[in-house]
Amino acid sequence: MKAYVFPGQGSQFVGMGKQLYDTNPKAKELFEKANKILGFRITDIMFEGTDEELKQTKVTQPSIFLHSVITYMCLDGDIKPGMVAGHSLGEFSALVAAGSLSFEDGLKLVYKRALAMQKACEANPSSMAAILNLNADIIDNICNEIDEIVVAANYNSPNQVVISGSNKGIDIAMKKMLEAGAKRAIKLPVGGAFHSPFMEPAREELGIAINESHFNTPICPVFQNVDGEHNTNPETIRENLIKQLTCPVKWTLLIQNMITYGAKSFIEVGPGSVLKGLINKIDRNVTTEVIN
Repeated sequence: MKAYVFPGQGSQFVGMGKQLYDTNPKAKELFEKANKILGFRITDIMFEGTDEELKQTKVTQPSIFLHSVITYMCLDGDIKPGMVAGHSLGEFSALVAAGSLSFEDGLKLVYKRALAMQKACEANPSSMAAILNLNADIIDNICNEIDEIVVAANYNSPNQVVISGSNKGIDIAMKKMLEAGAKRAIKLPVGGAFHSPFMEPAREELGIAINESHFNTPICPVFQNVDGEHNTNPETIRENLIKQLTCPVKWTLLIQNMITYGAKSFIEVGPGSVLKGLINKIDRNVTTEVIN
C-alpha cells in the first residue's frame, strides 16, 4: 500500500515551485489563486525572493504548503493514496490530499497558523535544538529536571529528537544531553519554540479558525502527529489539529503505525527530502520516493 507524506517547516528553498508554475497550466492557475487568497504575491518570494524573506514563518509555512499540495494535485493520473500523513505543518497538506480540507480552506488555515505562530515567537523569545543519538526517555527526563520550560517537540526518528523551549532552557538542556552521551546537540535556525507551551496563544487563535472551517470525511486514513494514530472522523481530526501546536510530533510512532497498517512504500511530496531520510532511519525495509 502506498502512503503519501508531506514535509513541514525547514524544507523551503528559493525557486521552489517555479518550474511547476512555468510548465504546468493547472499549477499556474492554483498558484495565482493562492496569490489572490493571501492578498500578496507569495510566488514572487518563493521564486525570486531572498533566503531571509523565505525564512519568515508567515511566508515559509504557506510556501511549503503550496509547493506540496500543488505538486500533489498535478501528479499524473487519479491518485488514490492508501493513507497520508504530514510532519507538523505538513499535516494540513495531507488533509487536503485526503480531501478532508479544500485547497482554499487549507491555505487560509496555514496562513492563519503562520501569523499566529510568528506572533507567539515574537512575544516569547525561545528556540529549538536537535539532539542526536540519545535515548528519548533520557531526553524527556533531562527536560523534566530543568527549571526552565523545555520539552521534546519532535520525535523524528530513533536517533533524532528535537527539543523546544526558552533560550536559557535550551542552552542548559543541550549541555546536559551532551554530558549524558548525545552524539550532537544542534541549535536550529528557527524563530521560536514550536510544539511547546510557548505556542499556547497561537493554539487558541488557530483553534477558533479551525472550528469555523469545514472538514470532510477523508478518502483514506490520516495519521496525525499528536498520537500517531489514524483517523477518518472529521471532529477527531479537527481536535488533533488544534492540539498539534503545543504537543510533540510523534513522527517515529506515526511511521511505525503506518507500516503496521500496511504501508510498504512512502512517497514524499513537496520541497526537500527530509522525511525520506527520517523514514529510512525508522525502518529500512520500506521503499521511499520523493516527488518535488
